[in-house]
Amino acid sequence: MKRNPIETVLGAVVLVVAAMFLVFAYSIADLKAVTGYEVKAAFLKVGGLERGSDVRISGIDVGTVTAQTLNPDTFQALVTMSIVPGVVLPADTEAAIVSDGLLGGKYVNLVPGRSADRIAVGGVIGKTRDYQSLEDLVGQIIFLATNTEGSSDNAPAAPQ
Repeated sequence: MKRNPIETVLGAVVLVVAAMFLVFAYSIADLKAVTGYEVKAAFLKVGGLERGSDVRISGIDVGTVTAQTLNPDTFQALVTMSIVPGVVLPADTEAAIVSDGLLGGKYVNLVPGRSADRIAVGGVIGKTRDYQSLEDLVGQIIFLATNTEGSSDNAPAAPQ
């Protein structure tokens, strides 16, 4: 079976274009971990947050989740984050694990407070909100909708 030189050249061109596409996709995706100072936050439930997930303030990436460990004393998930050096967090900053859309991944959302004190390098964010899954939210709505205690329908009739 003879090989046509044009097919070989076309195959090489396709491979070069594919390699260029991969390099372009990697550079655009910004998959590098943020290097900066370390802070930690304790959560009861992280809901699928992964190492490498974003840390954001007002939707802007300011850090990366670098590790997750279990505190053996409190049994809380201790999330370690790397924050860019230019962002100095106030001491009353709140951290919440939220979803990036219905099918999106999870990320840590930071809501800075107004304290003049700052979180030190290696410090801990004291205020946290745990991840609320869609199932948890639906369960709360169903509970509220079916909870008839205290409603006006079941209230005793007023004496006449």
